[in-house]
Amino acid sequence: MDNRLLREIGLTEGEARVYLALLRLGASKTGPLVKAAGVSSSKVYKILDRLENKGLAGHMLKGNVRHFAATKPRRILDYLDEEEGRLGHRRAVAERMLPELERQQGSATGKAEATAYDGFKAVTNFFRSMLDELSPGDSYGVIGAGYGKVPGLREFFLAHHRRRAKKGIRLRMLANHDVKGTLVPTTSLNSEIRYLPQYLMTNAQILFYRDKVFIAVWTREPKGFLLESEEAVKNFRGYFNVLWKIAKP
Repeated sequence: MDNRLLREIGLTEGEARVYLALLRLGASKTGPLVKAAGVSSSKVYKILDRLENKGLAGHMLKGNVRHFAATKPRRILDYLDEEEGRLGHRRAVAERMLPELERQQGSATGKAEATAYDGFKAVTNFFRSMLDELSPGDSYGVIGAGYGKVPGLREFFLAHHRRRAKKGIRLRMLANHDVKGTLVPTTSLNSEIRYLPQYLMTNAQILFYRDKVFIAVWTREPKGFLLESEEAVKNFRGYFNVLWKIAKP
């Protein structure tokens, strides 16, 4: 079966491949599943987790080994009904946010300074400079967190958060729900972390403090954009506080 139809109802390419493979195989360990679906072993557990969250797959133990299976195909209709409900909820959230966001946009004054950063060293150097700039007891906020496929990024943040905590700088983070359990352990030091639901995830990492907003995009050639504006920080802080109420610990 062409997985295009499954992708049209909201499944990713990987989810569609794994789901169809589970239908063909029945209860299966990940080894045969990886081969049948044509996905990498490093990604199959994340894909299965997403399918389970959507109610399209489940797992069982056979001799202390996890086996995965597709739920009944008619469960797809239930999934679509749930998605429609979530879409309605998203619109309601957006409608509640709009008046405040529009007020903030209308109150923006003053000239903003903007700077672009190009490459791993340039972008990570900003994080180093930020810790140099902040004092013990200061804090910064982050919307979105992940490591993409950037070599060395996990190691960088492992050291970054260790240094941050040692200096007494506090972090408030809204991370994408799909990184829960995978953040480097030092992230939790002197911090408060909540997780955004799937429909609010972002591929960019936005941080703000004092009069600075920095947006990092963790592609193989990382990019960064710094905006120095008190009004911009005020706007992002307001947006952060709205999302904080929606996010889950």
